[in-house]
Amino acid sequence: MVDSTGVRAADTVLAVLETVAWAGEPLGVTQIATRLQATKSAIFRHLQTLVDRAYLVQDSSTNRYRLGPKAFLIGHLAPRSWDLAQILEGLMREVRDELGLAVVLSTPSPRGAFVAATVPGLHPIEIGVRPGSEMALHASAQGKVFLAFGPSTLADDAELPRLTTHTITDSTVLAREIERVRTQGYAVAPEQVLLGCNAIAAPVWDHRGTLVAALAFVGSIQHLHPDPQQNLIEAIRALAARASRQLGWEGRGQRDARV
Repeated sequence: MVDSTGVRAADTVLAVLETVAWAGEPLGVTQIATRLQATKSAIFRHLQTLVDRAYLVQDSSTNRYRLGPKAFLIGHLAPRSWDLAQILEGLMREVRDELGLAVVLSTPSPRGAFVAATVPGLHPIEIGVRPGSEMALHASAQGKVFLAFGPSTLADDAELPRLTTHTITDSTVLAREIERVRTQGYAVAPEQVLLGCNAIAAPVWDHRGTLVAALAFVGSIQHLHPDPQQNLIEAIRALAARASRQLGWEGRGQRDARV
């Protein structure tokens, strides 16, 4: 059984590796120690271990550290064993079990919000979204999240076909809606894709603070009101924040106020 000292050592060595990996540039021992609020001597020991195991390499001219070949090898192998849906499925099921609503994971694409995974709701009459579907950017809650927080080219290229009598088809009205999404940190789309159906979505960020997905609750207007219940607003924001942290997001930078 590993004692508490061993656990702390393992935690520190992983923190050192993550700090170097996410820095975007080689780091010196002083920089790493400062970021981790640790002594240089303690950090140096862990750096030596990581260099010996080829997870890091040290530049002989600058003495700074960067990722080594073994780290790149593991990074190359990782996508074969998991994807975004697998990472977040547990969280999605947990919240579905609590609220009863379908939980949908979508990723941005030039043509719309691509549905990567769905955890069906628990109500007797189910309104869901089929994985592999693409939801219109201007009409779906997930799409509005991507327009609000994603690349500006998405908004520039978005078409505005009418899907129901509630679909926003005026570019000026849509621009105001997207600005509201940026301000409040979530989007809704009551009956804008399908009559009787609503969704509420929030953005998911990765460790760089880059938008990578949206999580949404989907259900009937009866269960998910046009002006969503406060508990559902709080729940989708909390779910998206938990998912972001699971992807390494630490709430820093331009995006931290938006989740």
